[in-house]
Amino acid sequence: MSAFTADAARAVGGPGWLVERRLAAFERWAGTPPPTSTEEIWRYSRVDALDLDRYRPEIADGESGIPAALDSLMAQLGERSGAVILRNGRVVFSDVDHALSAKGVVVGDLATADTSRDALGRCSSDGADWFVDLHDAFLLGGALIEVPPGVVVDRPIFVFHVAEGDGIASFPHTLVVAGEDSEVTVLEHHSSADVNHFSDAVVELSVGDAARVEYVSLQDHGPSVWQIALQRAHLGRDATLRSAAVALGGDYARTRTESLLAGEGATSEMVAVYFANESQMLDFRTLQDHAAPRTGSDLLFKGAVEDEARSVYSGLIRLRPEAQRAHASQTNRNLVLSPGAGAESIPNLEIEANDVRCSHASAVGPIDEDQLYYLQSRGVPPDVAERMIVFGFFEDVV
Repeated sequence: MSAFTADAARAVGGPGWLVERRLAAFERWAGTPPPTSTEEIWRYSRVDALDLDRYRPEIADGESGIPAALDSLMAQLGERSGAVILRNGRVVFSDVDHALSAKGVVVGDLATADTSRDALGRCSSDGADWFVDLHDAFLLGGALIEVPPGVVVDRPIFVFHVAEGDGIASFPHTLVVAGEDSEVTVLEHHSSADVNHFSDAVVELSVGDAARVEYVSLQDHGPSVWQIALQRAHLGRDATLRSAAVALGGDYARTRTESLLAGEGATSEMVAVYFANESQMLDFRTLQDHAAPRTGSDLLFKGAVEDEARSVYSGLIRLRPEAQRAHASQTNRNLVLSPGAGAESIPNLEIEANDVRCSHASAVGPIDEDQLYYLQSRGVPPDVAERMIVFGFFEDVV
């Protein structure tokens, strides 16, 4: 890890407050041993195979234009309220509708925005670990989306993260701050070519009282990319978060998705769909953390693996003593499409309140032979029948 030094963290530059924050995070990171698969939260993972000596942090300014691969995509997006494009964690483009800007909506770079100084890390510090500290130590900037109280953003805001360069470590960051009684939809896309790249990403969703946020993430990295990501949300009173994820790419891609329901009446919905093939491994860890009465959370994660791919899901519903009259559900289901593939599913409950409704369920198995027989006996070719069953399996998530 010789490339990850205090001097390198300092060399990233930026405003003084961000440099100080970066160096403090480096001290925490350097003083903490790296995680291993013997720890419960890293069980079944590939963390022992990560060699940071293969990477160096992005420090110098990269290209400033819109990546060519996004040109056609941007043209197909249709109407939007704003967009941010980042190369290796550095903002290279941002725009926002003029009418929304006049109402105080901010879509830009958190490294240059005055408000981000207090908001940055407010959510992610609760879920801090070795990789979050590493992320904070080499943070270049990130996408900032801020919606003032009472403002409704009626069209989506897009965030594109592009990972480039062999042997590079990047640290993408997205910060969404939704004020009281506001509304916004954010669609985020992570992509790369087939490069030897390490992405250490953090997403923070701060959802104010009675605010409504929809967040959708698509991960489509190249097959040699390693990703470690944290998505953590804080929800205020009567706030609503609908969060969705699609995971398709990467060699090893891990995402930790957490919601803290801190205000009475808050509601969180998490859904995900994932597909892994060849030798991929997709790793999901979730937390539904109820810290207030009358809160609700629902989770539905569905995945499929084939060839020699593997998936891991480990989720926890935590109901703290103050979470009376809360309700929570957690469901994870997996299709194993090839004899060499495998999936692990570990749902967990931690209940400290006595007036709650809770449920969890998980399943791992192949396609039902009776379903295949039913379709094939009606003239559907075997490969088409299998595809139809897989699409039907994902339908409720989609």
